[in-house]
Amino acid sequence: MAAAAKPTVAARPAAQQQAPRLATRHLGAGATLLASKRGDLSRVHAVIQDGAKLDRPLRVAIVGGGPAGACAAEECAKAGCETYMIERKMDNCKPCGGAIPLCMIDEFDLPSEIIDRKVNRMKMISPSNVEVDIGETLKPTEYIGMTRREILDDFLRKRAEEKGTKVINGLFMGMDQQEGEKGPWTMKINEYDAVNGNEKGMKKTELEVDVVIGADGANSRVAKIIGAGDYDYAIAYQERIAIDDKKMDFYENLAEMYVGDDVSPDFYGWVFPKYDHVGVGTGTVINKPAIKQYQNAIRSRAGDKIEGGKIIKIEAHPIPEHPRPKRIQGRVALVGDAAGYVTKCSGEGIYFAAKSGRMAGEAIAAGSANGQRMVGERDLRKYLSKWDRTYWPTYKVLDILQKVFYRSNAAREAFVEMCSSQYVQRMTFDSYLYKTVVPGNPLDDIKLLFSTIGSILRANALRVTDGPSVTFGKREGQA
Repeated sequence: MAAAAKPTVAARPAAQQQAPRLATRHLGAGATLLASKRGDLSRVHAVIQDGAKLDRPLRVAIVGGGPAGACAAEECAKAGCETYMIERKMDNCKPCGGAIPLCMIDEFDLPSEIIDRKVNRMKMISPSNVEVDIGETLKPTEYIGMTRREILDDFLRKRAEEKGTKVINGLFMGMDQQEGEKGPWTMKINEYDAVNGNEKGMKKTELEVDVVIGADGANSRVAKIIGAGDYDYAIAYQERIAIDDKKMDFYENLAEMYVGDDVSPDFYGWVFPKYDHVGVGTGTVINKPAIKQYQNAIRSRAGDKIEGGKIIKIEAHPIPEHPRPKRIQGRVALVGDAAGYVTKCSGEGIYFAAKSGRMAGEAIAAGSANGQRMVGERDLRKYLSKWDRTYWPTYKVLDILQKVFYRSNAAREAFVEMCSSQYVQRMTFDSYLYKTVVPGNPLDDIKLLFSTIGSILRANALRVTDGPSVTFGKREGQA
């Protein structure tokens, strides 16, 4: 079929107000047109080459409305792209410690009201219940922010919406490219009732976009569709426990981390303070079926400090253990948990999710000249290159630390002893709060090396074994 001088694309009908609106838009130069009929609609499909100038804004769909998706949507909408964010559960309470570094509060302009607690004291508690207080090296203005995910995520989504993002409350079912790799993506969505946000009155909707950002978590459907590959994942399990005011005062600005085979064979257990309760949880990669056993152990280890508390919510969720083999495919990018951006050793993911979403959004904004040109895989890979260049050292260091110190109770005892060093505390907090791998003093590093070796040797000498211990990296079903 011959293309008209100014060809147009008819958008699919909208189901509700927030869904894609009816519009007739002009295609840009460089577009190859194919016509087809679907039902009563005459449909024009466009295959647009990378870099081609558009006569309508670039259309971007973000699947997932957590920190990664919301920050990606904000950047795309701010740049003038026609931006859609698809989120299934608007009040999602992810089982997450909720700790965010100081740099995130400033960098992402987060208001004080979403911070439940400002933690400037931590206790590291060894398998033999040796406690080490951490935080002496912090400046008066430095702290770790504790937040609830439903509060943080809602704030970031609303800010993206204020910038022009169209938020679709619905379940993402799948997507396909009917015109090949340079053609548009057709998103299939089960859109929820606009008033009640539930499945009553749910309507199947289709949305056609140019670019897709997968921010849909560890079980990402977007990742599966592009063949991004599998990864190991942990199960995180958390109970929100309401305790009395006196016990809550103890956790005013204090967080606790417990290590030991009893609370996790390859991670740690935590008690983190929130607004009116504490989050008590643990996680594991290598023995997921025993997660409730480990949860019972962390409650037992916390003991009197949470005794008599009422469990107000139980949460469980998969957490990725390393980046996926593939994070970019054509005009699709993965960010946050969908990409595998959770650190070893600490299990931190909120900051890295938000940062990866922002970086992907910035790459799309730059590559599209603020929504005026078609982007391609080369543009999206600029986000990936910047991400790996900036954060790969952090992930590598934490991976090594986990392999060294979480492999046995003896190593965990050494780890907690090492944390008593003010030098270690300063290096750790500087790296965590400001998200950089801080270069150390060579002489102090040598002293620390010998001190750590000594700690491990002493712990091994005192160790009593009743049987083989679990070592890091062993998989389920392995002999």
